[in-house]
Amino acid sequence: MIGQLPILLAQGETALMIIGGLVFIFFAVVFALLVLLYGGIWFQAYMSNANVSLWSLVGMSLRQVNARVIVQAKIMAVQAGIGLEENQTGVSTRRLEAHYLAAGNVPNVIQAIIAAHRADIDLDFDRAAAIDLAGRDVLDAVQTSVYPKVIDCPDPKRSGRNTLSAIAKNGVELKVRARVTVRTNIEQLIGGATEETIIARVGEGIITAIGSSDGHLQVLENPERISTAVLKRGLDAQTAFEIVSIDIADIDVGQNIRARLQADQAEADTRVARAKAEERRALATAREQEMKARVASKRAQVVLAEAEVPLAVAAAFRKGNLAAM
Repeated sequence: MIGQLPILLAQGETALMIIGGLVFIFFAVVFALLVLLYGGIWFQAYMSNANVSLWSLVGMSLRQVNARVIVQAKIMAVQAGIGLEENQTGVSTRRLEAHYLAAGNVPNVIQAIIAAHRADIDLDFDRAAAIDLAGRDVLDAVQTSVYPKVIDCPDPKRSGRNTLSAIAKNGVELKVRARVTVRTNIEQLIGGATEETIIARVGEGIITAIGSSDGHLQVLENPERISTAVLKRGLDAQTAFEIVSIDIADIDVGQNIRARLQADQAEADTRVARAKAEERRALATAREQEMKARVASKRAQVVLAEAEVPLAVAAAFRKGNLAAM
């Protein structure tokens, strides 16, 4: 038994070596798979100082997160100088994953933050993510805040009309087309009214300004008074935009609504007078026919009375009350 001990020890050492070798091969295969699957992304993040570990990439896959999207977004943020964990924007890997899992557009949010950072606009990651999850295009909002855009009033694509119709106090119609320059108000982007509200308010203001003018010639002489009056009303309150300027692009003189209404009223009065005259004529005709009927009735009574005279004479003869001379 003592003689077989070295043999048993040798067999145990061989088994341990085999087990150790299998474990080493297993981990080597796992490591090779990890390098094959995530090596390129990890190396790209490492060379860009994006601070994304290999195990973080594995965790992303387990959480159904597209690791390439997160890494590329983190690289963009780091290269732009806003991707540090201690930075005020807070663009961390965990926050990027959370926004991705919330069905957010991570690259769009990062590009918007970079654009805002370059334009010196106060926009952190939390606000940008909230705007994106609210259904707004945060990148377009930042771009519009830097480069204001022009909105047609009215918008032919939405209303199908090219001009607004307004009437001055003298009854002359003016057809106006305005162009509104707006830029995004980041503070009011969540919950603020959209372009449709801006167009409606500006259209209402233009119609009110023209309607308060004494005549259309005043508006034609100084179209700027319309834009000045509209801007004083603060039409961009509670909206996602800030109105920069309102420019009157075109003014055309339309119909004389007062003259047309007066003509229509005169025509209506003429119709009423004709109807009343026809009514009087009909009443007179009916009265005439009634009088003719009464005359005919009286004549019939006279004829009846004349027919009774011979009968009375004959009766008088028979009674002896009447004798022939």
